[in-house]
Amino acid sequence: MPTSSRSGGVVRPWLVAGVAAGALGVLATIDPNEPGHYPTCPFLATTGLWCPGCGSLRAMHALTRLDVATAWERNPLAVIAVPLLVAAWLRWLLDAHGSPRARRWHPTGIAPVVVWTGLVLVLAYWVARNVPGWTWLSPA
Repeated sequence: MPTSSRSGGVVRPWLVAGVAAGALGVLATIDPNEPGHYPTCPFLATTGLWCPGCGSLRAMHALTRLDVATAWERNPLAVIAVPLLVAAWLRWLLDAHGSPRARRWHPTGIAPVVVWTGLVLVLAYWVARNVPGWTWLSPA
């Protein structure tokens, strides 16, 4: 069975997939739209402002029901992140199974420019969803 020291072997990607599937299973059955099931966002509770993750639970709940429109209304960033996370997981899985890469961007697998761009986009989204009048970005 192939292993990769960089990815930690073939077990870790499957463990992550199992945890993600379990979390999505809970989220599919326990509706975050009903109060009292999940804790309130600490940033929202202390500041009254939306964080980049606010609405993510409700967006993922909607995605478990294949309701992309509602998921997009709750948190567009989370909806965009899902295929990117799946692609990253698939790359990790293929690497763990010893699949050759056509091109390696960076020794860690992710180029620093990708990380910095992602950080800037998340911070810009955080600011934008709290601009007065931009209610289309609020998860409410």
